[in-house]
Amino acid sequence: MADNKLRCCVVLRLESSGSTVVAKYDHAGQYETHGGAATSSLYGGRDKNFGDAVQEAVSKDPPGGLSGGFGGFKVVQSDVHQLVYGADQSGLCIGVITGLRYPSRVAIKMLQELYTDFNDQYGADAKMAPANSLSKKSKNLLSGFCKRYEDPSNVDKAQKVLGQVDQVKSQMQDNIAGMLKNAEKAETLAEKSDQLSEQATVFKKRSGELKKQMRWKNLKMTLILVALVVGILLVILVPMIMKARGGGGGAAPAPAPAPAPGGGGGAP
Repeated sequence: MADNKLRCCVVLRLESSGSTVVAKYDHAGQYETHGGAATSSLYGGRDKNFGDAVQEAVSKDPPGGLSGGFGGFKVVQSDVHQLVYGADQSGLCIGVITGLRYPSRVAIKMLQELYTDFNDQYGADAKMAPANSLSKKSKNLLSGFCKRYEDPSNVDKAQKVLGQVDQVKSQMQDNIAGMLKNAEKAETLAEKSDQLSEQATVFKKRSGELKKQMRWKNLKMTLILVALVVGILLVILVPMIMKARGGGGGAAPAPAPAPAPGGGGGAP
């Protein structure tokens, strides 16, 4: 994955017969090639030393237009890395490997400052130095520049502003995402509220119907009980009434005998 990390720094001596790596410093701590790809136009195979990779890239496309001082900068990119390098007229070449998102203008600024210090301290030795013979001597110098420039925003105001803009942009995106999420939640709540309102209406309607059904059922039960009580009373009372009426309608008592003719109650 492309990033804005500073990987390593390489110092070469360019000659008509080729080039020689006189000093190098691996700031990343390990050589990262091309993120798992089988080939890479800048780095070659996975097992290739980063110094050899830089040497090969510079040999294919050496710095040009050197009119004085340190310049002729070139930027060569692979799928995830980039190589930024320049040289002076004497053949002293310095390159730095970074991630694709590392600003090339910051890398060039680093090379210009590093060239001035390296040339003052080791320029004379670099003209005849064997391969990698200055790596140990210049380690403090190279590591110091790598540490200073490992975060582009620390040395480049424009990059710092861009970083702040990216932070604000990221924050705004997070805020917008949060607002959209809240809006979705609000819509969901509104939908649920509508559903609950609809369910409440249906429940109210059904409860009214159920209430009517229960009222009618209670009325029927009351009527049945009344009819049952009336029936029981009729079964009990009607025979009693009929029996009472039958007892009062029997034969009347016999009348007293009439007196004998001739009246008088004396002896004959």
